[in-house]
Amino acid sequence: MSEPDDLVRAVEAVLFASERPLSREEIGEHLGGADVREALAELEETYRTRGVTLVKRGRLWHFQTAPDLAHLLRREREEVRRLSRAATECLAIVAYHEPVSRAEIESIRGVQTAKGTLDVLMEAGWVRIAGRRDVPGRPVIYATTPEFLTHFGLATRRELPGLAELRAAGLLDPVAEAMEREMDAHAEVASQSAESVEDDAMDGDTPSLDMGDQSA
Repeated sequence: MSEPDDLVRAVEAVLFASERPLSREEIGEHLGGADVREALAELEETYRTRGVTLVKRGRLWHFQTAPDLAHLLRREREEVRRLSRAATECLAIVAYHEPVSRAEIESIRGVQTAKGTLDVLMEAGWVRIAGRRDVPGRPVIYATTPEFLTHFGLATRRELPGLAELRAAGLLDPVAEAMEREMDAHAEVASQSAESVEDDAMDGDTPSLDMGDQSA
């Protein structure tokens, strides 16, 4: 087995020494702007069958205990983080719809959402403020965090289960049903709009664009 080159060893050292997950760009900056893509790929393969593995969550890389060995390091008494039904529903909606405002969350859930519910999710480190929507009132919008991906063992949000999988597992049924209602409502509106346009065309009443007055 060939010895790893200096860049691979340097990347390995940076990741071990870091107190938090790092992006590829941040690792490169630590090493004078080096391109570390191949080094990360080599380390990922090297550690694939080791007691610790190199994983990528979103855009961030870090070492973690191999999943099949995690039980060996787990304390007998764990701190259990329990979310309320409202917080669980809000977290699911943010994950599937981000970035999303509180009003949009309430529209999907069909009930008002207390500010404290989102605060709980932000304190847990799973939801963050992602800016403001560029609309009147400029409402705050929310998104998930890299910690959310890490906690639930996801590389990206694309690995989130589909609605059918959630229902089969008996999880988040109210959210799944609310999402389906939203999709059905949108589909019905789109269908009605298409029928209206078709009826107008058959009646010879096709709308036209009036270009008569183009003054400011």
